Amino acid sequence: MRDIREFPAAWKGGVRFVLTDIDDTLTVNGRLPSAALAAMERLEAAGRAVIPVTGRPAGWCDHIARMWPVAAVVGENGAFYFRYHRAARRMERRWAKTEAERRADRLRLEEIRRRVLAAVPGCAVAADQAYREADLAIDFCEDVPPLPPAAVARIVRIFEEAGARAKVSSIHVNGWFGDYDKLGMTRILFEEVFSRRLEEALPETLFIGDSPNDQPMFARFPHSVGVANIRRFLPQLEHPPAWVTRREGAWGFCEMAGVLLSG
Repeated sequence: MRDIREFPAAWKGGVRFVLTDIDDTLTVNGRLPSAALAAMERLEAAGRAVIPVTGRPAGWCDHIARMWPVAAVVGENGAFYFRYHRAARRMERRWAKTEAERRADRLRLEEIRRRVLAAVPGCAVAADQAYREADLAIDFCEDVPPLPPAAVARIVRIFEEAGARAKVSSIHVNGWFGDYDKLGMTRILFEEVFSRRLEEALPETLFIGDSPNDQPMFARFPHSVGVANIRRFLPQLEHPPAWVTRREGAWGFCEMAGVLLSG
C-alpha cells in the first residue's frame, strides 16, 4: 500500500466516481462527522459522483439516497441500489431478487438467527435489522462487547453451513442467500444509471473502505484506498488496497478527498 498523498496528479482529474464504504470509513466511533458530509459535498460540487457501497439496511439507504450528497447508494452488501431523482421526487429501487424471493429468504434467515444466538454467547441481532429487506446482520462489536475472532468465525460457519453467504465487516457479520455482492450490484448500477460498463470506467473510479469485506472492491479497482484502520486487518487480507491514508475513518476519507481535489 502506498501513501495516498503520493497519488499521481495526472490521475486526480480523471476520477469521476468515488465509491465509499460507510462504517469506519465515513464514520468515527459510530458517528458521522460534519467533515465527512462536507467532503462529500465538495466532491459533488467538483463533478465527482459519490456512491456509498455498504452493508447497512434498506431503511438507512432510503434516507442516505434522499438526504446525503450522493448520486446513488448500494446497500445490504449488494442486495439493491437506490437512486433518488430529486427533480421528480421519486426513489428508484433496483433489487437483486424479487419480493417473493426475499420473503422466502427471510424465513430461512430466521432459522439461522436462532442457531447463531444459541451457539454464540454475547452476539446479538444488529440493532438495524428491523430496517433490512434481504439479509441478516449479527452484531459482534457495535452494540455488544467485542467478541473474539473465534466467535466471529463461528457465526460465519453457521451461515455457510446453511448455504448462505457471509461477510465480516468491522462491526457485523452479514449473511444472505444469493450470488449477488457489492461488486456485482455496483456493476449493474454503472450499466443502468451511468450507461457505462464498469470495466471501462475503472480508470475513472476510486473505491475507499476499511475492512475485509471490502476485499472484492479492493481487488477490482486499481484506484483502491484503505483508511488507516485497514492496517489492523492486514493479516486477513488477500487483496489489500493500493493506497492508504494516514488517518483513520472519516478523517481518512477527508484526507483522500483533499488529495483528489488538489489536482
